[in-house]
Formats: sequence, C-alpha cells, structure tokens
Amino acid sequence: QVQLVESGGGLVQPGGSLRLSCAASGSTFSSYVMSWYRQAPGKERELVARIISVGSVGGPTNYADSVKGRFTISRDNAKNTVNLQMNSLKPEDTAVYYCHAKRSWTEYWGQGTQVTVSS
Repeated sequence: QVQLVESGGGLVQPGGSLRLSCAASGSTFSSYVMSWYRQAPGKERELVARIISVGSVGGPTNYADSVKGRFTISRDNAKNTVNLQMNSLKPEDTAVYYCHAKRSWTEYWGQGTQVTVSS
C-alpha cells in the first residue's frame, strides 16, 4: 500500500511560480512511475508530467505539450518525494493537481491540491 500526500498548492498571479510536492509512504517508492495529473472544472483529468526512476534519482520524463518549458518534474527516491516546479503560470493552469503512482497493474492517487492562477 502506498499513500500519497500533496502539498504546495495555492493562489498565484499569472506569470508566477509554485512548487508542488508529493510525499509517499512505503519502502518501494523507487519502483513506481510517478506522475502529476490535473483536473480543471468541467474537464477530464489529464496527465501533466511523468518521471521514471533510474537508480536513486529520476530518469526519463515526459510532459504535456501545454506545460513543456514551464514545468519541471523531479523525484528524490531517498526521501520518497516527487516535485513539480511550475513557472510562468497561466490562468489555464488552474486545476486540482493530483500525485499518481503506478507499478504494473497497481496504482495510487493522492487527494489533490488546488492551484489557482488569477490576478
């Protein structure tokens, strides 16, 4: 069983930055592919960024086209954390952001953290 707890959401002005963190329980964190998803009101949940482990640090990543060049995902397997650095935020980035862990057929979700980009 893995529990995921997100933090770092909040209200930010357009052009600003936020850093989301996800703390995971369990001793097998490094074996999970970790991702951030988001869901805006009235829209489906969408993948924002994903990172795979290589040894003790993060490996290959991929991003949604809408966030490429602005968001950066990273992980620290020693601390069981995955982070999402969000820069140059836009109003359309407003959503609930969810941490996600997946290994084979097993997956877990965090409870979500609200990000609101507004002036």
